[in-house]
Amino acid sequence: MFVSIDLCLVPLGVGTSLSPYIKECKRIIESFNLTHQIGPNGTAIEGDWEDVFKCVKECHEKIHQKGAPRIYTTIKVNTRVDKLQTFQDKVNSLLEI
Repeated sequence: MFVSIDLCLVPLGVGTSLSPYIKECKRIIESFNLTHQIGPNGTAIEGDWEDVFKCVKECHEKIHQKGAPRIYTTIKVNTRVDKLQTFQDKVNSLLEI
């Protein structure tokens, strides 16, 4: 099943700068060849359900390995079965209005 998610992964107990951790997650997302867009407060990711959630798991594992004792994550999940719709399709649809 195709899925698009908004992922906000916040390592706790690592100080105020999260950039090194976000960089690690970006590298993992890219290793899965998943379409993604990094935003100011999270990352949109889309692809096969299994790949997307395996990617999220690997992000968690890597961030813990980098020293984060705790991670707080929020995920918004969107699926459709009537047609394939990417997040770029959604943005384009809005821009056409």
